Amino acid sequence: MKDIYFSTKDLTVGYNGEVLIKDIQINIEKGEILTLIGPNGSGKSTILKSITKHLKTISGDTFIAEASVGAMNYKELSKLVAVVLTDRIKPELMTCRDVVATGRYPYTGSMGILSEEDNKKVEEAMEKVHALDIAEKDFIAISDGQKQRILLARAICQEPDVIVLDEPTSFLDIKHKLELLNILRSMAKEKKITVIMSLHEIDLAQKISDKVMCVKGDIIEHFGSPDAIFKDDIIRDLYDITSGVYNIAFGSVELPKPEGIAETFVISSCGRGIDIYRRLQKNNIPFYAGILYSNDIDYIVAKSLAIDVFEEKPFMPISDDVFGHACEAIKKCKCVINAGIEIGQINKRMEDLLKLADECGILKKI
Repeated sequence: MKDIYFSTKDLTVGYNGEVLIKDIQINIEKGEILTLIGPNGSGKSTILKSITKHLKTISGDTFIAEASVGAMNYKELSKLVAVVLTDRIKPELMTCRDVVATGRYPYTGSMGILSEEDNKKVEEAMEKVHALDIAEKDFIAISDGQKQRILLARAICQEPDVIVLDEPTSFLDIKHKLELLNILRSMAKEKKITVIMSLHEIDLAQKISDKVMCVKGDIIEHFGSPDAIFKDDIIRDLYDITSGVYNIAFGSVELPKPEGIAETFVISSCGRGIDIYRRLQKNNIPFYAGILYSNDIDYIVAKSLAIDVFEEKPFMPISDDVFGHACEAIKKCKCVINAGIEIGQINKRMEDLLKLADECGILKKI
């Protein structure tokens, strides 16, 4: 078993002595990325504030390399942990460079004077987050997305062993979301900085995290690797998804499938049907999809959006049973859309399915 670097023991958090979440157990190694996911108001921010001493814990403690965070003073803690919270700071008359430079204060003397080396680290941190072009701008005057990058630069400048971030991708466009997460991943894997954060974008959490914690209710029911956490039943329960579905394979949300009697049949393979499925869904047109092998990329989306999917096992010839049911469905339809299909020896019966649709005068090729 590898050494645990960051951990909690019997941690209970809340406000004014009232318990919100109890018995929180975190165990992660140095350089791992832990992401907290869960609905709004579930307590993700409360946990992050509690493990960084921004909020007094009700009971239990947090440990970094077996050292008690509860026993540390704030200067000791600031040399180990950098924090980027959602609370918006409003420094008066400070440039972006000035804000980033505050990350060096744990290492300066009582006068807070930065050395040449400190200034170099400030410059490097701003360069890493692509913020040198706004270095001399008033921090209050820049956009929320730019502020987020400046606060990350301040945390990097602090040279922590642990960085804690509450919704760091908020206010960022997709380009800067990806840049920020790539920076965090590089910090974790190359410099062995432990990253603990909350994210609303669960598709990104699935891709970047080493460990994931599901936050909902007064106990933590799920903590583990992304493979263990990102299951349809776990995500559906975590977010109370009753309308639509979270697509685990794509890491995306699909809107509810159209209701009603299907009079359209989509024939496709190799991803060519996905755009058609979503177009039909947008127009509230119920449809069938098939015949699809269960390892086909089209199958994954079709299962979420189609009224029924006629499926076959991978690498197997199309059986009489599946073929017969697909033919019956086509005979009930007013339109069969050929979105594009690769036909070989194994799925050769698809030629007969297309022929049937053509004979019925309902075949439409996209």
